[in-house]
Amino acid sequence: MTAWSREQLDLLARASELTISPLRQDKVRYARPTIIWSVVVGDQLVARAYTGRTARWYRTAMAQRIGRIHVAGHHFNVEFAPVERSSDADVDAAYRAKYGNSSYVGPMIADAARAASVRITLRAQGA
Repeated sequence: MTAWSREQLDLLARASELTISPLRQDKVRYARPTIIWSVVVGDQLVARAYTGRTARWYRTAMAQRIGRIHVAGHHFNVEFAPVERSSDADVDAAYRAKYGNSSYVGPMIADAARAASVRITLRAQGA
């Protein structure tokens, strides 16, 4: 795992969405890209599955733990890990602040999406 730079975090925070592609079970191919919302909380990038733990990208990310994201013309190789439930309030606040009055915010801060919160970190070169 490698820490995001301040410039990368700023880019991620400004982007309204990103595309996520976990590595498939064959560990060769990436899953079909899925557009998701993400937020920066402190020095961490967090995403939630809108439909909860049944979301295909979430299940694949939790099974394989590695993949890639694309955001604002940039590609990053990443690792996935569950987010501690103790940070739910901070992540909820970040979603409210970033996405405001969108009708999708309610489901993104509901229990199903909270249970499917993923920390996305940079994967070390060569990993």
